[in-house]
Amino acid sequence: MSTDNLQEYNGLWVFVEQGDRKPARVSLELLGKGRTLADKLGVVVTAILIGQNVTEMAEELIFYGADRVIIADDPIAKDYRTEIYTDIIFEQVLKEKPEILLIGATCIGRDLAPRLSARLNTGCVADCTELDIDKEMRLIVATKPFFGRDLMADIICPFHRPQMVTVRAGVMELKDQDRKRQGELIYIDVNLKKEDTKVKVLETIRSVSDSISLEEADKVVAAGMGVGNKEGFEMVKELAKLLGAQVGATSLPVDEGWISDDKKIGQTGKTIRPKLYIGCG
Repeated sequence: MSTDNLQEYNGLWVFVEQGDRKPARVSLELLGKGRTLADKLGVVVTAILIGQNVTEMAEELIFYGADRVIIADDPIAKDYRTEIYTDIIFEQVLKEKPEILLIGATCIGRDLAPRLSARLNTGCVADCTELDIDKEMRLIVATKPFFGRDLMADIICPFHRPQMVTVRAGVMELKDQDRKRQGELIYIDVNLKKEDTKVKVLETIRSVSDSISLEEADKVVAAGMGVGNKEGFEMVKELAKLLGAQVGATSLPVDEGWISDDKKIGQTGKTIRPKLYIGCG
């Protein structure tokens, strides 16, 4: 929202994505980073949690850095749908006026963030790699690559609130829990009805994998087109198997069909933080 009175806006919010009865890792990473940024501004961190039977997750969010958790618990909000989630967050932002809103750059976050920023008439910096605070101007400084990652840009949003940012999983460090932290749980009544959305979720099919995700892997062996062909890439897979590592790839091997899209790393794929990384080709 464009405003002449920026002092009306205060606080840092994190949208908490959830599934399988637990918060998404990227949301916990953002709570830790948000805690650091909020301390520089001297403001509180608020997590906004939407879904069905999500109250049990709220205490964990406080352990990871939230001072307050706004909880919208409703059966209609069980599955993510753009209209419903946008409406809920929009109304709460209008009511409480946070100055910063952080969202994970997941499939859901990349759908929600642009729609919400358009509704709020504010800017949103997508896929950031670093966040900092300009304390004098009370601005979040969002760093992201552009022009094919050849340059890094620091982007600010000085005249609109809230300042919105999306960050991919694995970019920010997952901080340790502080189980001594205490916070406030705020329950909001959203009174959702089935007719509030034109979209109906018929079924949710989750991918089945016998391996841990790339984002959580301690060891990764990755390759690009330099391995030459599919047979060369199979050798990379064998090396990863011998080392007990996960396999990653740049865009071209994925495009060639040598490996599935969920193994793509880099600007258009996943961000990884392994203890051991071996790049081939």
